Amino acid sequence: MRAVSGVWRWRHNPLRRATDRREAWVTLVALLLMVLAAPALGWLCGSLTDDVLQESVRSQQEQRRATTAVVVRRAAGAARLVGDPEVSSERTPQTSVVARWKAPDGTPRSGRVSTPSRIVDPGSRVRIWTDRQGRPALRPMDAPTARTHAVLAGVGVALLGAALVEGGRRLIVWRMVHRRYERLDRAWAEAGPDWGRTGTGS
Repeated sequence: MRAVSGVWRWRHNPLRRATDRREAWVTLVALLLMVLAAPALGWLCGSLTDDVLQESVRSQQEQRRATTAVVVRRAAGAARLVGDPEVSSERTPQTSVVARWKAPDGTPRSGRVSTPSRIVDPGSRVRIWTDRQGRPALRPMDAPTARTHAVLAGVGVALLGAALVEGGRRLIVWRMVHRRYERLDRAWAEAGPDWGRTGTGS
C-alpha cells in the first residue's frame, strides 16, 4: 500500500525516480487483480464446479435407490465407521453387517453392507443403497454437500490466484530493484575513482 500511495505522493516530488513510479504502478495493478480478478476467477470456478457436481448428484440419485435389507449377522471385525463426507453432509456412524435384500428385478441378493441403523441384531431391517443391478452402493451425494465442495473449490482458486499475483508482483519488484542496483554499481564504477579529487568537478 505504501507503493500505491506513492503514485500520488511522488507526482510532483523533485526527488522521484522513474523506478519508484513503476514499482507503485506494479503494486497498484497487483492490488486490483487481487481485489477484482481473483474473486471473479474463484466465483467462475465455483460456479462451474457446482454445475458439474449438481449434475453428478442428479445422475447418482437416478442410478441408486434405497431399499430394505434384513440383517443376517454383524460382519467380522465390524466397526462403527463415519459416513463418507464426500457424498453427504451428515457425519452418521456406519455399522458393517452381512445382510440379504432383493434387487429391483426381485432377484435375491446378499453381502456385506454398511448401515447407519443402531439396531443391527440378526433379523433386523436396515436401510441400504443399491445400484440398478441391486449391488451395494454408496449413498448418492446430496445437493448441499456438492455446493459446499463447489464453494471450497472457488475459495481455493481465489486464494491461489491472489497468491500467484502477489508472487508475480514480488518477483517483478525484485527484478526492478536488482536492475537499479546494477545501474548504481556501474555509475559508481565510472565516477568512483575520481570522486573527491581536485579538478575533477566534484
